[in-house]
Amino acid sequence: MKSYAPLRITNVYFKLCPENRAAQQKFADLLVLKDYSPKTQRTYCNEFNQLLRVLNKKPVHKLTADELSRYMLYAIKQEGIGPNTAHSRINALKNIKHKAILFTTYSAGLRVSEVAALKLRDIDSDRMQIFISQAKGKKDRYVTLSPILLDILRAYFTQYSPRPKVFLFESEQTGTCYPTRTIQRIFQMAKKNSGLKKDVGIHSLRHSFATHLLEKGTDIRYIKDLLGHFNIKSTERYLHVSNKSLVNIVSPLDDLWNTGRIHW
Repeated sequence: MKSYAPLRITNVYFKLCPENRAAQQKFADLLVLKDYSPKTQRTYCNEFNQLLRVLNKKPVHKLTADELSRYMLYAIKQEGIGPNTAHSRINALKNIKHKAILFTTYSAGLRVSEVAALKLRDIDSDRMQIFISQAKGKKDRYVTLSPILLDILRAYFTQYSPRPKVFLFESEQTGTCYPTRTIQRIFQMAKKNSGLKKDVGIHSLRHSFATHLLEKGTDIRYIKDLLGHFNIKSTERYLHVSNKSLVNIVSPLDDLWNTGRIHW
């Protein structure tokens, strides 16, 4: 295939239906936005393209879980792909679901158990809120639904097959909520693909959410409610402010002086 430098793939367009052509480019652009290494981009794009060639004129977003399973069996038995290639091909097919899971975790500052337990009915696009039911300490709460996250969830819901029926992120095998350990593995895989060496887990997304709100000047009492803490001391222990952020804080004296409200 041609170079993926600009990721404008053209040499296989003539074989694809319009829906798959758009899906191909959208997938390639997504890998760039996720800052995957060029090697990982080439690997995932190549594996995704293998599926699109087999589909011919069938839109990829209409594939069922059973059809995907049969495709992987075909690739293993007929094409003779090895375990590493099979793993890359599966990851390429699941990318949009994994993205939705990680974006949901960070954008709302959720615990991994809360992400796993989310149901379709908990996403309120009219009020732009997410309902967190019976979280830690049996406490219900609402968190903000990001407009960007809503777009991601809509894309996930319309493109991923099979569509979830009850839980936002369902296990294809059992129809129940996604296991928390699976979500943790998704984070570790994304961390590895990004080249991040720091020893952190998926809880770091919740920590980053809270820290970034604090650095933006959000009142710690609001952050406490968003995180679902009973006691503000839990929030104070949980948050930290970097030295860089402290240096950038502007003194109230400077504000008064610059607005001409005091004079020397």
